[in-house]
Amino acid sequence: MKTFARVFLAFCLPALLLPLSLSGKQVTLSGIIKDKTNGETLASVYVFLQNVSEKSEVKGSFSNISGFYSLTVPDGKYYLKISLMGYRTIEDTLFLTSNYTYHVDMEPNPILTKEVTVSAQREDYNVSSVETGKMSMTVEAIKSIPALMGEADVIKAVQLLPGVQSGGEGNSGFYVRGGGADQNLVLLDEATVYNASHLFGFFSVFNANAVKNVDIIKSGMPAQYGQRMSSILDVHQKEGNMKKFEGQGGIGLIFANLTIQGPIKKDKASFIISGRRTYIDWLIQPFLSKNSPMKGTRFYFYDLNAKFNIILNDKHRLFVGGYYGNDVYGFKSNGGGMNAQMHWGNAAASLRWNYIINAQLFLNTSATFSDYDFGTDMKMSVYGFKLKSGVRDYALKSELTYLPAIPHRFTFGVHYIFHRFNPNTYEIAAGEQTQFAMPVATNYYAHELGIYANDEFDITRWLKINAGLRYSHFEHIGAFTRYVQDNTGHVVDSIYYKPGKPVSRHNGLEPRLSARFLLNKQVSIKTSYTLNYQYLHQISMSTVSLPTDVWMPSTDLVYPQTAHQVSLGVYYNFHDNMFETYIDAYYKKMNHLAEYKDGLDLSNVTMNPDQLYTFGQGQSYGIEFFIKKLRGRFIGFAGYTLAYTTRQFDALNGGKPFFARYDRRHDVSISLTYEIIKHKLSASAVWVYSTGNTMTVPTGLYFYAGTIITEYSDRNAYRMPPYHRLDFSIDWTIVKKKRFETGLNLSVYNVYNRQNPFFIYIQTETVLNPQEKEFSLNMQGYQMSLFPILPSITWNFKF
Repeated sequence: MKTFARVFLAFCLPALLLPLSLSGKQVTLSGIIKDKTNGETLASVYVFLQNVSEKSEVKGSFSNISGFYSLTVPDGKYYLKISLMGYRTIEDTLFLTSNYTYHVDMEPNPILTKEVTVSAQREDYNVSSVETGKMSMTVEAIKSIPALMGEADVIKAVQLLPGVQSGGEGNSGFYVRGGGADQNLVLLDEATVYNASHLFGFFSVFNANAVKNVDIIKSGMPAQYGQRMSSILDVHQKEGNMKKFEGQGGIGLIFANLTIQGPIKKDKASFIISGRRTYIDWLIQPFLSKNSPMKGTRFYFYDLNAKFNIILNDKHRLFVGGYYGNDVYGFKSNGGGMNAQMHWGNAAASLRWNYIINAQLFLNTSATFSDYDFGTDMKMSVYGFKLKSGVRDYALKSELTYLPAIPHRFTFGVHYIFHRFNPNTYEIAAGEQTQFAMPVATNYYAHELGIYANDEFDITRWLKINAGLRYSHFEHIGAFTRYVQDNTGHVVDSIYYKPGKPVSRHNGLEPRLSARFLLNKQVSIKTSYTLNYQYLHQISMSTVSLPTDVWMPSTDLVYPQTAHQVSLGVYYNFHDNMFETYIDAYYKKMNHLAEYKDGLDLSNVTMNPDQLYTFGQGQSYGIEFFIKKLRGRFIGFAGYTLAYTTRQFDALNGGKPFFARYDRRHDVSISLTYEIIKHKLSASAVWVYSTGNTMTVPTGLYFYAGTIITEYSDRNAYRMPPYHRLDFSIDWTIVKKKRFETGLNLSVYNVYNRQNPFFIYIQTETVLNPQEKEFSLNMQGYQMSLFPILPSITWNFKF
């Protein structure tokens, strides 16, 4: 902590003291920017002032997620311009002689609203900003992308971006620049979402009708973000319409959703409530015969979003939000002898307080709760088996933004989390009595603390810097029992730690640095370096991200993962900023990665789960290409990633490096939308291609001591066939009136019926030769695919 304090003071004092040395009277223009039609605050709005007498001097800034902006300049006469794509530009002339509050209600541009759906930022933001790996998607863009069964999916849309790879069908986990699915921090209104999928990964937990905006950060991560080392997926819910009541919904083949929002008190308080459920289980059961193996099967999910927005006065504002979702999969045998049910779900809640201390100081304080649980309950006759696992967080975060009288944007914050992990709890019973005495599972408890400072500033017109430092501290505490093993793996002793007593401590400094070199108004070069610590681990035995995967903290045996990442890219806009492009190369070095040991014995329940792991390192490098058209009736984007991702563990693959299971050599995505009839009819198409997943396969059989032994290839030495798919959809607005709107979405998933591999299994076949009195064993691979061509139709309405 002393080291951090010294570095922090050296880093912060210049930004804090330099305003005191400025001569001349300084005045501050500040305010809140909102959407005029619904009262929602607007982020990333560009506000700039130009001195009328010195037109070469331009002072610019962006509004934050709460719509707050602040600009400090010498007193004088200024030309003001406020702009955001999709909204009418606001222009004004101001005489600034003292601090002035200027609130803004921006009006959507009816000409552009339907056309501009790809971005909601300043037109040259791609070139002018210092952000190297941040990409944003509007809800309109997400909804325009064809999706499985017509349900707009946030994560599936994010997976189309360069450097972000999907795990394949049946897997909503995503992999960013060579990192694992657990190395992405998924946030919903600042609360962590540990499992972002429904129905084993076919859909994500985010209801697009309740989402306000989506940001993903792949590199150049600012200091205010920590906890994960690959990416941040930051999702914010809508705040509720403060002007009028409105509702929208949709009914599809397997989904129904409904969203209601409106003012509690006009311009002072609002609410939004959104829910959805699948009902395929209700529809098919009446049509199944009594002997059908699907009779009695339950397979559904539901979720609910709610948020309340309260303006206490001009300086104070409260947001209260929540999410709850649950999945259920159950079946029973025809004879009723066996019943099984799995359930998993997320709960998240957040309380956020915004306080405008003065024109230059903005405080955001939040309290969040996150909970994820998974359970299995199986019964056969008098026997029963139960399994439970989960993770729960309680968190507090306070962040102060300081906008001094120089081109600096300074942020300081503190973030504390209390974790509770339940790796696995077992219960086996026979009738009324427990047949097997299972040891009580050990819960893990931990404190996590982050303290950070970040500054974004202009050194010259062409050089912009974002520099930050984060100190992170993690402490595993009791109650906890550590089982001590001998060299053969047998438990010989145990150590008990009382509740609250430290078991292990880990900490580190995480420097962050990004720079933008502006070559001209159209071209810039950006580079970044980040060091991230990750104290949580999710180790999976499967090749896809499943709800059964268990989260584990860093302990005395498990060290935190770390990642060093550097990136260098060229960003170019052309045709009056209608087209955005970039080429970005990256290299990432990862340490203390965890995998299950080869040949582990999961039946040994007297050991701690972290004694099953082995540790190694990894690296990933690649280059991304991206082009996006933002305006016009024909819009869309295309991306290509060339990447290499390897791992090396002393205890795996003979110590030799091997490709990670989510290594993809080539990844291509194309998303296009064309407005056929203005405001009435549009068509969209998505095509994706990616190199097949890696896999380990048996390569031979031989006899040893009368036993058939299977010989395997090197780890992940083979690949599945490549994955590619075309989706298509049509959005037709049938009726559009002032108080009511209705339309249809027709979509086709997997248009050309590609049989993409879900997994490949190897089957050994015995071939007898009676004449020669011998037999042979042949191994044959078989591919399992999930989805053929799937058409769907959804009726959407708005009132």
